[in-house]
Parts: sequence; structure tokens; C-alpha cells
Amino acid sequence: MIEVKELTKRYGRTTAVKDLTFTVRPGRVTGFLGPNGAGKSTTLRMMLGLHTPTSGTVTVGGRPFRDRPRGLRHVGALLDAGEVHRGRRATAHLAALARSNRIPRARVAEVLDQVGLTGAARRRIGGYSLGMRQRLGIAGALLGDPPVLLFDEPLNGLDPEGVKWVRGLFRGLAEQGRTVLVSSHLMSEMEHTADDLVVIGRGELIAAESLSAFAARGGGAGSVIVRTPDGARLTALLTADGAAVRADGDRLTVTGADAGRVAALALDHRILLSEITTRTASLEDAFMRLTADSVEFAAGEDR
Repeated sequence: MIEVKELTKRYGRTTAVKDLTFTVRPGRVTGFLGPNGAGKSTTLRMMLGLHTPTSGTVTVGGRPFRDRPRGLRHVGALLDAGEVHRGRRATAHLAALARSNRIPRARVAEVLDQVGLTGAARRRIGGYSLGMRQRLGIAGALLGDPPVLLFDEPLNGLDPEGVKWVRGLFRGLAEQGRTVLVSSHLMSEMEHTADDLVVIGRGELIAAESLSAFAARGGGAGSVIVRTPDGARLTALLTADGAAVRADGDRLTVTGADAGRVAALALDHRILLSEITTRTASLEDAFMRLTADSVEFAAGEDR
């Protein structure tokens, strides 16, 4: 379990993280979300002991990560796929990590196979695409078979097949009882992958709860999308019925009435509909609404 308590990080006059308190639990995938400049990467680096908190604490399994001499056996992390020597081959890069953490050399071949890089294992990393470097970074995170895994924007550069694979990997790791924390700006992927969310803005906590609770808290009433050549008449009928309507050409966005009610009114008044679609509230809707006041950030703040 990852426990963050009153965590604060300042750089001179800039506060990147302020009084963060949340818990990341095992057996679940937790999405770590926030606008640019929210302090996500700084928080992850404090979890790994790469940055020292100004105040507060962060522990992994009840201990600061710095207190663990063979870190990769306890926490695997991918923070930046570009932070690797490009002149090395993948096997040499992973072998060095294994040796420094007293991990059996056999694990190198196992994780390269797991991430689909066996065929490129002896190529120099400088010739890898971004997606391949992301896979190599994931292999490094998995190398020590750790109970806790941290990933910062792991989907960058991956093709659709790679995104699907990563989604299944994270779910599988959580089902094994591991703690999985994923920082991402892709709301659609969090909808498919995460069980819980931690959302921050301007370095402060906005929410720490289940994905479904967060989406509902964002005011997710949903809407109905309608296309009709008789928009003005349908708009008048819906408005009189208590619904709210926003028109954009022949496309109407209706709130306050479900698709059945819209269709019934159109049928009763012989109004032709070329489209009627229910649009449920999404994680992105909730995220945009709840972080609306946190989208600006000062120069020098963390991404």
C-alpha cells in the first residue's frame, strides 16, 4: 500500500505539491490524474525518493522507498522512457538493473518476452521507436517482480495494439494483488482501466475515490443527441416539456429528458428524426468540470 500524508514540495516560491493525503491500495488499478502543472510527476518522484519532500511523508509498504536497498524488488517504476542510455542494447540495460538489485539474470529474457521485445533485444536502444522504449521501460519496472508498480504516462507512443496490451497488463497485475498506480492524461483509457482515481490540481487533492463515484460527482446527468430537419419545432416542444435544448444546425443536445421521451414527442407531432443517441456522462466530463479552476500553472511547475 502507498500512503501519502500531508505531502508538500516547494521549489523556492513555487509550491508544486501542497498537503496531499491519499492512499493507493493493492489489488486495484489507481489512475493518477490532473491538468498540466498539477504536480503528478513531482509526487511520483517523491514516492521513489528522487525528490525530498519539504514536509509530510510518503511510504510504500509502511517504509520510505529510500530505506529499501534492493528497490526493484519492492517497487517497479516507469517515469520517463527516454531516460536510458541509447548506445546500450536492451539486454545489457536490463542486465545492469538486475545485477544492481541482485535479481536473477534469467528475469531479463522473461520480461523482454512479456513486453514483446525478444526479437529486438540485441538492438541498440537508440534505434527504438518511442513505443518500443515504453515497452522497455515497462520491462524494467517488472524486472524485480515487485508488489508495487508506478507508471507515468505509459501509453505515449504506443499503437492501438500496444494500448490494448498495456490495459490488459495493468488489470492482470492488479488481479494478482499488486498495487498499480498509473498517471495518464488519457481519460478514455482510465475509464477502461482504473478502479480508483486520485485527482489533483495545482498540487492539491481534488478527489480520491472510485472511478464511478468520481464520474457521478462530476454532475453526470447525461444528454440525448438528436438530428432532425425540424429542429425549431422539436426544440419548442421539448422546452415546453421542461427539457433544456442546445442547437447546432440540425443537431440538438437535450438534457432533462431521456431518449424515450424525446422520441415520443417527435412521434406524437410527426417530426422526422434522422438520429437519436443517448450520451452518458463520461470521466472526461467530470474531470473537466472538477479541474476547471486548476488548468493554469506557473512557469517552473512540474508537469
